[in-house]
Amino acid sequence: MSAPIPILKDEEQEHPVPSIWRSTLRDIAEALKDGNFNLRSLADVVPLDDNTAARIVRNINDYGCALTSLPDASWDTSVCQWQLEYWEVLVDLFTVEEGCSDLVLHVHVFERGGVFDFKVHFVYVP
Repeated sequence: MSAPIPILKDEEQEHPVPSIWRSTLRDIAEALKDGNFNLRSLADVVPLDDNTAARIVRNINDYGCALTSLPDASWDTSVCQWQLEYWEVLVDLFTVEEGCSDLVLHVHVFERGGVFDFKVHFVYVP
């Protein structure tokens, strides 16, 4: 088992996604896979408005492959970077057909009194 990945506030470069955030990010990817595009009922995750959810659905459908659960390999290429008020996180998503896909889950993580809030920005091909 590898050492935990720490949370770093480094605006100069990207870092691996901190270990403590991975289960929440995995839950977000799982919700998207299961069709919960508004992300309701996920702890510490801001629900998405209908317009943003519809745009995410459209991007996934246009991509043409079905999302699958995130494997541990996703953390080998997913990154985050401090942006002075939040961390910008890019998680590589996996599909049934391809494994690692070109789709990314783009999330902003905010720290509020030692607790982290996750706000999905978008799902897209960069």
